[in-house]
Amino acid sequence: MPSQTPTETIPNEPAPTPAAIAVAGRSPYAQILGLGAYRPRRVVTNDELCTWVDTSDEWIRARTGITQRRWAEPDETLAAMSVQAATAALADAGITAADIGCVVMATVTHLEQTPSIAALIAHQLGAVNAAAFDISAGCAGFCHAVALGRDMVQGGSAGHVLVIGAEKISDFIDRQDRTTAFIFGDGAGAVVIGPASRPGIGPVVWGADGSQYTVIGQTRDWKTFMDDPTGPRPFIQMSGQQVFRWASYEMVPVANKALQAAGITVDQLDAFIPHQANMRIIDAMVKALKLPDSLPVARDIAEMGNTSAASVPLAMERMRRDGAVPAGGTALLVGFGAGLSYAAQVVRLPWS
Repeated sequence: MPSQTPTETIPNEPAPTPAAIAVAGRSPYAQILGLGAYRPRRVVTNDELCTWVDTSDEWIRARTGITQRRWAEPDETLAAMSVQAATAALADAGITAADIGCVVMATVTHLEQTPSIAALIAHQLGAVNAAAFDISAGCAGFCHAVALGRDMVQGGSAGHVLVIGAEKISDFIDRQDRTTAFIFGDGAGAVVIGPASRPGIGPVVWGADGSQYTVIGQTRDWKTFMDDPTGPRPFIQMSGQQVFRWASYEMVPVANKALQAAGITVDQLDAFIPHQANMRIIDAMVKALKLPDSLPVARDIAEMGNTSAASVPLAMERMRRDGAVPAGGTALLVGFGAGLSYAAQVVRLPWS
């Protein structure tokens, strides 16, 4: 075989310099700039619900604090409700859909595995150049999406992020199931997250306890239903007592960590806006967090029921409408739900 000539080397030759990677323009801080909500037209009272479920108005109020809920009509689709809420949030922020760099949709009730409903919503709004995707974190989804929006704005990957929490849970309720039929409602809430000159959204404290994966879920998975479509279709199911115990105790340390991460103490809060799962859970958290009696606490569940990923923005919108919180006040948001997933952060409220 012919001999190979060794590669010639030049002594002391400097190593090649790697190409520099440009960094996108970014904002040092992010904040919520606008807020919008959509509440379905149909009001379902406890008395009406009791005509097909073996329960009573007194029992429902005592167990959950719910007096009524909203269920969407056929024309009030998940996308339609989301577009209404998003349009209001954009107007409130004083921007147009063309300014949106990303649409993040928190929901567990989109009826199609793919594509994302966020892509459809972005198109219907006219956010033609925006990235768009859904996240599934149950009732904690909105707080997860706010965290992503904050990081995108501060990281420079989006100038403005539209975050939507929306559910049409009435499509997934067994209306004869007395353990769940009275709990859930429909609706949509949205916020616009954009750049700020001072901190407006604190660091998120989040996680998931997968050991409790089956506590909230479906009566059947879709694979089982596909194999036997003659049986009942999947509905939402929940072990209420387990959720109550878990949320009442496990979410308090999470909330305290979110306050610490934001450098805020309970006496500096202007509002507490937890996921609207159950009035007794809210009361237990208020007590365990030792919140002042004068602090406004969101209790939108009384009239909306548990709207899952929509509950925190809907509760936020009600507090604004009722004038319960001062302009620019600080609020502690806490979300928790299926997974069991959770997230909490302190935000500066957008109204002025």
